[in-house]
Amino acid sequence: MTKEKILIVDDEELIRDMIKEYISIEDYKADEAENGIEALELIKKNNYSIIILDIMMRKMDGWSTCREIRKISDVPIIMLTARGEEYDKLFGFELGVDDYIVKPFSPKELLARIKAITRRSSIAQESNIENNKVHIQGITIEYESRNVYVDGELIDLTPKEYELLKYFTQNTSKVLSREQILNAVWGYDFMGEDRTVDTHVKMLRESLKEYRKFIKTVWGIGYKFEVGER
Repeated sequence: MTKEKILIVDDEELIRDMIKEYISIEDYKADEAENGIEALELIKKNNYSIIILDIMMRKMDGWSTCREIRKISDVPIIMLTARGEEYDKLFGFELGVDDYIVKPFSPKELLARIKAITRRSSIAQESNIENNKVHIQGITIEYESRNVYVDGELIDLTPKEYELLKYFTQNTSKVLSREQILNAVWGYDFMGEDRTVDTHVKMLRESLKEYRKFIKTVWGIGYKFEVGER
C-alpha cells in the first residue's frame, strides 16, 4: 500500500535524488522542488504529509518559504541545514518548523524522523477526543480546533508548542523526563537533543504569560506541569 506523499525542497539535485531514492524503499511518494517558489506552487495544488525543506536556496530561502507555507498549511516541516547553531533552531521553531536535521545527515535518521511524524499524524487523525475543551485556570485548550486561549485571548502557538502544552496538561503533576517528552511530542527515540525540549519549553512559557509558572523545572530530570492556587 502506497504511503504518504512527501515534498523535497532543495536546490541540490544530488540531495533530492538521495532522499527520494531512500524514502522510496518505504513506498513513500515524492515530489521535488529546487526553490521555495516552486515549492509553494506545488503545495497549492497537492496535499503533502511532510515537507523536507532546505534553508539555503536561491530565489526564495527556507525561512521565507516556511513563513509562506504556514499562511496556508499546517503540514509538518522538517528543515535541512548545514548550520547547527542554537539560534537557527530557535528561529526555525518560532516559524513553525516541526523538526530540524543538520547536513550532512544520515538518510536512515531522516527516514526515522519521517516515520515518527507520519505515525503521530495518523494517530491524531484516528483518535476520538472525548473532551473537546479543557480549562486550567486562565488557560483554555480547544482540542478540535487546536486553539489555545490565555485569559480569553487567543494566543499563537507553533504546532510543537501546542503538542507540548497538550502533553503537559494531560499529564499534570507528573515528573516528565526530557526523554519522555521528546518521545511523546516528537515521536522518536531520544538522541541527546535535550536542547530541543528546553527551547520549546522556553517558547511555551513565554506564550503562557503569567501561567508560565505552571511549568516547573525538575533539575536533572525534566519538567512537571503543576497547577497551583491563584
